[in-house]
Amino acid sequence: MSVIDLEIQRALDAARDRYGRTVHHHAEAAARARRDQAALATYATHLVPHASELLNAARSALDALPPARHTHAWRELLDALAASHIEIVRALDRPAVPGTPAEREQHAALWPHLAFWAENGSLASDLTEMHHQPPATVLTAEERQMWTERAQAARRRGELDLIESWYAADGRLVTLAYLIEDDTDTVIALAGDPGAPGWEVIGHYDNEYAAGRALPGAVPPGVLRADGSSRFNRPEPAPEQPLQELLRDVIEARGAGDVSETLYAATQTGYDAGPMVRLEQLLTTAAEFSHALDTVRGRQIGARLEALGRHLAFLVREVHEAADDLGATVAVLPPHRTPTPPRVRPRPALTTAPPVTPPRAPAPAHRP
Repeated sequence: MSVIDLEIQRALDAARDRYGRTVHHHAEAAARARRDQAALATYATHLVPHASELLNAARSALDALPPARHTHAWRELLDALAASHIEIVRALDRPAVPGTPAEREQHAALWPHLAFWAENGSLASDLTEMHHQPPATVLTAEERQMWTERAQAARRRGELDLIESWYAADGRLVTLAYLIEDDTDTVIALAGDPGAPGWEVIGHYDNEYAAGRALPGAVPPGVLRADGSSRFNRPEPAPEQPLQELLRDVIEARGAGDVSETLYAATQTGYDAGPMVRLEQLLTTAAEFSHALDTVRGRQIGARLEALGRHLAFLVREVHEAADDLGATVAVLPPHRTPTPPRVRPRPALTTAPPVTPPRAPAPAHRP
């Protein structure tokens, strides 16, 4: 599906202008029809024979996992995958006449189900792999306390370097880190939020590979917005004028009104919002993501991004008001600001003879 999506995105980009607006509608429709047909053929070849068995194995693995906040949502996702599979198989059993508008409509109606499988079908295979994971090594209470105290002391010294983190099947946050002591690095695993009190060391290892084999495996990470679009089903992008074009318009402008209009374009809101407003939206969404990490450090960074978003919103309003004032000046650049002529090296005249190379002096004769 990733290969199909990449190919079709290139075709869709070719059907749009430089601002992202679709201008070749027939080419766009043909690209989407090719996408739907290729995705359905791929699903029929690779998933139809195995999807039911895969979903049953995933449900069995999910039943064996410890209860956690995400298990109910995973069960709903598996049910939705099963429902989409039924719809796809039903269409494959009763295909429309090839090459007709009815076939294109049938394929288009199946695309949301195919995209849902492409985005979430890996959950089923991930669940079956979790069922076969080896048990993790467990430290004694005394060992956990000793290693936790050493790690806490290293964190106070600034010598606990975090490597990566993931969530285990039971909902615990697991983080790998380097514990630096006397110029030696030890890979340790922490359970809990490293930025909040209460975390503890659950293992120490020779290297990251050994830690990965001994620790609980990672479960699929969550999504920022449950109803957000997927990479396989993105909405058509809104028209947007690149910031570098706005900068070029200012450099090439001769009157204040032209620059005023460019600043308006950078700060306009709505469907075709300008780049400054898009940057504000980016900061707001990044703050939302940081808060959704559900960690102390994530909430701190989220608050920081929110503050930056408010500063940028104030700046957008100031730039918009400056555009009003600049347009009201009805001024133009003074004529003494003339362009610099291009520097061209003069060429020799066509009648000029090339310089004569002086004859080389004869080499002195060698005496025998």
